[in-house]
Amino acid sequence: MSSRSHRVPLRRVSLVAFGLVQAVWANAQGVSPTTTPAPAALPTMTVEASADASAAGLAKPFAGGQVATGGRVGILGTQDNLSTPFTVTSFTNELIQNQQARSVGDVLENDPSVRVARGFGNFQESYFIRGFILSSDNVAYNGLYSLLPRQYISSELFERVEVLRGPSAFLNGASPDGDAIGGAINLLPKRAGNEPLTAITLGASSGSQFYGAVDIGRRFGPDQSLGVRVNAARRDGGTGVDNEDVELSVASVGLDWRSRNVRLSADVGYQDHRLKQTRTNVTPPTSGATAGVPSPADASSNWAQPWSYSNESDTFGTVRGEVDFSDNVTGWFAGGMRKNFEANTLANLTVSDAASGAASTYRFDNTGRDDVKTGELGVRGKFNTGSVSHKLVGSYSYFKSERDNAYGFDFLNTLSTNLYQPILTSSRPWSADAIFGNDLNNPALNQESKLTSYAIGDTLGFMNDSVLLTLGARYQELNSRTYAYNTGAPSLPYEDSHVSPLAGVVWRATNALSVYGNYVEALTPGDTAPTLSSNLPVRNAGEMLAPYVSKQKEVGVKYEANGIGASAAYFTIDKPRAFVNADRDYVAGGEDRHQGLEFNVYGEPVRGLRVLGGVTFMDAKQQETGNPALDGNRVIGVPKQQGTLGVEWDVAGVTGLTLEGRMVASGGSYADAANNLRVAGWARFDAGVRYVTDVGGKLLTLRGRVENIADRDYWASVGGYPDNGYLVLGNPRTFTLTATMEF
Repeated sequence: MSSRSHRVPLRRVSLVAFGLVQAVWANAQGVSPTTTPAPAALPTMTVEASADASAAGLAKPFAGGQVATGGRVGILGTQDNLSTPFTVTSFTNELIQNQQARSVGDVLENDPSVRVARGFGNFQESYFIRGFILSSDNVAYNGLYSLLPRQYISSELFERVEVLRGPSAFLNGASPDGDAIGGAINLLPKRAGNEPLTAITLGASSGSQFYGAVDIGRRFGPDQSLGVRVNAARRDGGTGVDNEDVELSVASVGLDWRSRNVRLSADVGYQDHRLKQTRTNVTPPTSGATAGVPSPADASSNWAQPWSYSNESDTFGTVRGEVDFSDNVTGWFAGGMRKNFEANTLANLTVSDAASGAASTYRFDNTGRDDVKTGELGVRGKFNTGSVSHKLVGSYSYFKSERDNAYGFDFLNTLSTNLYQPILTSSRPWSADAIFGNDLNNPALNQESKLTSYAIGDTLGFMNDSVLLTLGARYQELNSRTYAYNTGAPSLPYEDSHVSPLAGVVWRATNALSVYGNYVEALTPGDTAPTLSSNLPVRNAGEMLAPYVSKQKEVGVKYEANGIGASAAYFTIDKPRAFVNADRDYVAGGEDRHQGLEFNVYGEPVRGLRVLGGVTFMDAKQQETGNPALDGNRVIGVPKQQGTLGVEWDVAGVTGLTLEGRMVASGGSYADAANNLRVAGWARFDAGVRYVTDVGGKLLTLRGRVENIADRDYWASVGGYPDNGYLVLGNPRTFTLTATMEF
């Protein structure tokens, strides 16, 4: 939980260890170890604690410490902001701690291109990036997809949150669910720093919720080549929402080891997340005289049934390594796995009368298990051809997941209730009309997916590397199959492949200014043709369409100097659609087109004053939908403008005291494809204070924060799953207090 730097300064390699390596190498070459040069002549080497087992380590924090000077750009590795043809924001652990962020979603509130939503029929975090949905299933951990908990990722599990905007099929490979169209999120694990760390945090927040965490980091060995970082946390109690309860247990161990030419890291983690009577999504009425968007309920109110709950338990592990074969050639490998079990009883609310709030709900149970295995191999090399420099990269990736699932629906046994005056029952037994898929106590295999890919790319440097041209392609194979509930009968396998290209260019106009452009694609498995459409049969029912290819074109400018960073980007992303044509065939056709302007600012323009935020303007429209009434309408849940602005001020004359304020705002959006249900925009204001002092030679940090200062009632998100416009009510005014002591 420390905000200290985790960089390691210059260190001397252990002479004994190096002598052993030399002896082994000499023996393998048939040379007597006694001829090995004396190790005492070795020069000092530079090493750094590295989350991703790379020689360069983490990108350095930018002025103000809230974001870094660069981030991971897929297989291209960690790149400096001004030298990459993409926009990347890497939020640091210092920001995460100071804002007392609890999850990935809390951190992403600081990004003007991202808005946090909720999954469909559950309490999963989903993220709108450039107006496209990315589910938390497909967040990457140290470059590998789907290793972290599926629905909610606690902040104790990561050091940084990196947001790469735009499609990234070449850079990262297709995401397991094919939803990384507007951008990708990568989380970096925690590593032991140079200085020993023992930090204990205690806290409380609205609803009598208590929090405790411990963070321990140590380095071992004569050259401190081995690092160990241990984190554990417990959160338990209510929230600012009436009768809502959260219980969280999380623990992780991060290891890293390095020598002159080899760097290794490993992580093992566990998270148990339990929700009880959590406030649900709200589906508004879309047709008839009672259709409309209901007014937001009181932010503290709760219509969730007392018997509803959601439990999720995840265990994961990952390893990564990097080997220098020479000064110019480096290879890497990575692998990981995750096992998950989840069970829930849900009762989402469907409003039938927007004016009165009259609504209904029914019981829906779900249990499931995930088994994920993934890995990557790659090599990078540097060389010159005349005056042109080259940074060549090649990689192979593998991903496999199996999903066991079971469900129970009791949709004929509805319970009448009301959004504003809920009717709550103590229990809801299954009726005779309930429908079940597989055994809820022992879910069976329902879906398996396998993704494999090969990628090659080259960054060419011209004019002393002031112009950088990146070209590449990734060949990807998509394989999946579903298994019918109750019978286990397999579907026809989905097998297809595609080559995803990349072209990007950066011109470093000055040391502080760069201009860039890119063309990049996303890859999504094609849909399966339905049996019926508008109650009429579809001729090619069951046919699986070829993969959808979403295409982005982007140009922009970036600036970093004198403590301030800024960027501006224009982008357009075309995402294919599918519909039933006049011949009753289900075909790929039409598209959603998202065009936007992004402006970002960050840094410390004057000492003691930090800024972070920006604004995004977006025009997201449905085109050639197969229904003329929808053509040209806006995409569900995407506002025309959204923005965030945060300011921190170190109070002059009071050493250690900092005040912080933030505004998060979104324009209006629509909850239906016909654009009849307009949801009002909103703005929320947050504030915080922290005080750092010395107590008996120990560093004590006190933090206080309040979100939604005005206690505003508002619909915080619209949708969070494609073609659905359900509503999620914003949280009420919420106070959080923590105290961290470092020993």
